[in-house]
Amino acid sequence: MNLFDVYPLFPINIVKGKGCHVWDDKGQEYLDLYGGHAVISIGHCHPHYVGQIAQQLSLLGFYSNSVENKLQTELADRLGKMSGYEDYSLFLINSGAEANENAMKLASFHTGRKRVLSCEKAFHGRTSLAVEATDNPKIIAPVNNAGHVTYLPLNDINPWKSEMQKGDVACCIVEVVQGVGGIRVLDNGFLQELREVCNQTGTVLICDEIQCGYGRTGKFFAHQHAGIRPDLITVAKGIGNGFPMGAVLISPKFAPVYGMLGTTFGGNHLACAAALSVLDVMEQEKLVQNANFVGNYIINALRDAQLPHLVDIRGMGLMIGIELDIPHKDVRQRLLFNEHIFTGCSGTNVLRLLPPLCLSIEEANQFLMALQGVLKEV
Repeated sequence: MNLFDVYPLFPINIVKGKGCHVWDDKGQEYLDLYGGHAVISIGHCHPHYVGQIAQQLSLLGFYSNSVENKLQTELADRLGKMSGYEDYSLFLINSGAEANENAMKLASFHTGRKRVLSCEKAFHGRTSLAVEATDNPKIIAPVNNAGHVTYLPLNDINPWKSEMQKGDVACCIVEVVQGVGGIRVLDNGFLQELREVCNQTGTVLICDEIQCGYGRTGKFFAHQHAGIRPDLITVAKGIGNGFPMGAVLISPKFAPVYGMLGTTFGGNHLACAAALSVLDVMEQEKLVQNANFVGNYIINALRDAQLPHLVDIRGMGLMIGIELDIPHKDVRQRLLFNEHIFTGCSGTNVLRLLPPLCLSIEEANQFLMALQGVLKEV
């Protein structure tokens, strides 16, 4: 049997990681500025993370959600306090797409409505309604194209207001900083107006914090820069530092009903051990503050550098988009194969940086020097 060939792969076999670095099977070391799509939050193979998962596995790896799991209760308490959402409830699942599916389902239950408003260039996942809310017709199968979703422009409240005033919109779902869409940031003013219009029309506001949340932008959640409180917040990626996990933070306005939501593997003992260890390290090592400091350092350095081919620098904290006036492919490959630095990409001409939140100034400087050299060569 062969693997189903849906991923274009670099010919590199990564076998080991530590902090912001990984090694291939030939012993070559790489600086990891992509973290597996922003998944690695506290660094590769952090000893506390490894120890907590190993300890839990030696006791119990899994049991179903038909019995109490005190680790879930502890995680809800810790996450509520660290994020500032102690009055919200927590539903645990396995992935970001699953988190968004459940959030939109809750919104529809709550409002009795069927329509969804999503941003142009949005990415919310690859399953059912999550992929329908993703503005990429290439990955929306006919069975998913059910007419639930309207895509609207970023940072222009008028079309959003017009659609919500029709009275049939269940929810607005937005990434505060778009990832796949090219690190495009929603304005604070737009988010504040969106919150107000949702209040006026009885529409549920969902903030997809799957990539931009969990400390990446220099606050625990990206929407907190705008001072708003969504009705539902979806998280994944950084919550487990590589252990598959997702979650929905749920406003008190939603009343739970037995059977409304469900999952087999969500919130299992190993996942909770991973998530709790992530919160431990984030708190002890002040990683949210580090993301803010090092991220601003990189953004300011790039804006001041006046390097060839740089068109725009976007983002917040350690979620950075570098827009070029040339295709990113050659630049990205030179960074990887010549400088041994992993970066991400978006579209045809945007480099994406999503490193672990423990990135140091020294590692940032290593990248800045490498990028300067590559851009002068291409």
